Amino acid sequence: METGVRIYNVEPLMEKGHLDHEQVGSVALCSMLHRSNLLAVVGGGVNPKFSEISVLVWDDARESRDPKDKLVLEFTFTKPVLAVRMRHDKIIIVLKNRIYVYSFPDNPVKLFEFDTRDNPKGLCDLCPSLEKQLLVFPGHKCGSLQLVDLSNTKPGTSSAPFTINAHQSEIACVALNQPGSVAASASRKGTLIRLFDTTTRDKLVELRRGTDPATLYCKQESNPGQRPAPVHGSPT
Repeated sequence: METGVRIYNVEPLMEKGHLDHEQVGSVALCSMLHRSNLLAVVGGGVNPKFSEISVLVWDDARESRDPKDKLVLEFTFTKPVLAVRMRHDKIIIVLKNRIYVYSFPDNPVKLFEFDTRDNPKGLCDLCPSLEKQLLVFPGHKCGSLQLVDLSNTKPGTSSAPFTINAHQSEIACVALNQPGSVAASASRKGTLIRLFDTTTRDKLVELRRGTDPATLYCKQESNPGQRPAPVHGSPT
């Protein structure tokens, strides 16, 4: 986005806040912590003010004449940041071949890091539930998913992912439902969406979108426990 960041309430539709271009420049990524005042921003686009290798966390509720006072945290890496996910106690930062997990928001500490298969789209999802701390992302094997329980938050300890062999081709989209009980995925072919039980790793259902290849961009559910609704595009 070239004009900064704008935050909207959907129902009723109204603007709730913004970070102007003068504050953040053009932006490649922006993530909000639930309905809070905390925004994670990554620079990009035509006129970025901040680097694509940094994540800046802004507190939009801070009242100050100096916009810089709203900047409360900064994470910097050696490679571009491709995605950011947040929950009330953790922030997840995704690079092309690595995922970092930090405690959040007070005095962040690196808890885990995971090497991944090439992940140029920064695919991952994080369960927002207080009861379940699941993270899902593409596995090392083509078409596989890795699920990690982040409930062990002692820095430096291991939290081995477990693997689901979801597809035969590369993963294109992945999502968790709100309770974290179901993981949904699609491959680059875009004809099948598969849902898996995150506890047993069993396939629950397979949904066929069609026979023609298509690009799936995201999958969302309107209410906890409902099946995901895919958004896709195809030549037809």
